[in-house]
Amino acid sequence: MIRFLLLFLFTTYLFASQVESFRWSEGKTYLMFLEEKNLPLKPLYYNLDKDEQQLTEEIISGVTYEMSKDKNGEISQIFIPLNDELQIHIYKRNQEYFFETIPIISDTRTEAFTLKIEHSPYLDIVKETGSAKLAQIFVTSFKHSLNFKRDLRKGDTLAMIYEQKYRLGKPFSMPSLKAAMIEMRGKKHYIYLNEDGRYYNEDAKEIEGFLLANPVRGARISSRFTKRRFHPILKKYRAHLGVDYAASRGTPIAAAGDGRVVFMGTTRGYGKMIKIRHSDGYLTLYAHQKSFRKGIRNGSFVKKGQIIGYVGSTGLSTGPHLHFGLYKNGQAVDPLKVVQVATKKLEGAQKSAFLKLKSEYDASINMHIANETRYARASTTDTVCYFYSGESCVQDKLNPAS
Repeated sequence: MIRFLLLFLFTTYLFASQVESFRWSEGKTYLMFLEEKNLPLKPLYYNLDKDEQQLTEEIISGVTYEMSKDKNGEISQIFIPLNDELQIHIYKRNQEYFFETIPIISDTRTEAFTLKIEHSPYLDIVKETGSAKLAQIFVTSFKHSLNFKRDLRKGDTLAMIYEQKYRLGKPFSMPSLKAAMIEMRGKKHYIYLNEDGRYYNEDAKEIEGFLLANPVRGARISSRFTKRRFHPILKKYRAHLGVDYAASRGTPIAAAGDGRVVFMGTTRGYGKMIKIRHSDGYLTLYAHQKSFRKGIRNGSFVKKGQIIGYVGSTGLSTGPHLHFGLYKNGQAVDPLKVVQVATKKLEGAQKSAFLKLKSEYDASINMHIANETRYARASTTDTVCYFYSGESCVQDKLNPAS
């Protein structure tokens, strides 16, 4: 079990008051949120270090956050997820508010189901599970290799094995497809997530997906992606949800892929920034720019490799560099793991390891098909966990027995 040692800070119990869940609305910034809730800006933003200030700009619209109030109706705690591993925690102690980033307590479950096609994979998965996310990852995974409209027939079989994270007893973050099968005109087609984090078909050939270019040619990587790390000196949790490319001021920045500019402007943390939405649920972010390329504006369509701006040091930056972020379905992912120059076919020891993994997944898929496994909605637990004290789950930081 994960071990997190946290001090017991609170004078009131979290669960002595009602905890409510809300969705972070489109276009809302962290500062707007603090002002809306009449929370003090200085301790909860302006007194934070630059890394913490930048993290507040990583809050994704649509994310579910929790808030509790004390008996006087004043906010006592707020939990805002930044990704699937780290969250912002705002809390009140002795009439003062404090900010920290802490790990998200979650558990991961492997789930599976099968169904018979009635209309289309997307519609049938949504009907069976109620989850557009599951439908999306299935359809997207086969998008570049199969033609559902042409070759799929009513009564064909579909099977999925996936991992789902649960937070506070509810599904959290995007599910991760581990293996899938769809029957089309009597032939079964498979896809498997290999140990290298890429998808392959039954012939050990990589499934072509999103093609990403390096946004700054010849630049040095000065900081890599991490969802969560504990700083041993500062005693704080940190995250760096992107890759930093150190380059001279004015170095051209290229769009990593075809897409549409959905944001172009200036923020406090990331300075001059552009966001581009691509296909397959991807979005790229280009921060700390010196200036934007003439002719680029909100709503512009850009091509892969097209110059969109120039390296600078605007915002909370200590030197000229590009902070490059990549998001898949609203979740930050490591850009260096998505870069694909060309599809590949596994050979030698890599292929042997893959075939062993494939055999295990095939056996599991065949078992679920034989048993006609239906989607089972996971039962929620009575105990919710926000913190760990040693190995024990606690609901607040005061009473480890709670």
